[in-house]
Amino acid sequence: MSLKHAVLAALLEGEASGYDLAKVFDVAVANFWSATPQQLYRELERLAGDGLVEARVVPQERRPNKRMFTLTDAGRAALDDFAVAPPRPTAIRDELMVKIQSSDGADPDAVRALVEERMGWARGKLARYERLRERLLDGRDEDTYLRDAERIGPYLTLMRGRSFEEENLRWGERVLDILARRTSPAGRS
Repeated sequence: MSLKHAVLAALLEGEASGYDLAKVFDVAVANFWSATPQQLYRELERLAGDGLVEARVVPQERRPNKRMFTLTDAGRAALDDFAVAPPRPTAIRDELMVKIQSSDGADPDAVRALVEERMGWARGKLARYERLRERLLDGRDEDTYLRDAERIGPYLTLMRGRSFEEENLRWGERVLDILARRTSPAGRS
């Protein structure tokens, strides 16, 4: 997958500026795709050049004009084609896992701190995801939302992001427990 498709998918929510898209990526898309604001702006320019998005300028007082982007019919068709094509297998690149893999001789307190930091990030993301979930549900229960909402894709990806972070917390608790048992006098006998 390329950033192109993630941007096109984010524009399904409606017209957005580059700044708006950066906020969407930070909250709603970050659980499965990350991009810096600079990458988003470059990609929006490419997509506009390829005719997949359309840009209009909105004049602003006391601030630079902003450009608002929307999907074109060609962009929606490209996204529809992408949505049904078989995905490539997921490739995980996680620096923490490399650190854990090589941690047997490292300071256990430092290793614990790394795991606790990851768990803190997971808790923070879960809190953001819960706020997004409440905003999507807008007072409805999940079954009603999934039955009646115009678009369910954002909720389905949110479910995956929540599951991922919940698993990060379960894994972290297990690792901390194992490390505690290995460093306790009873665990070494």
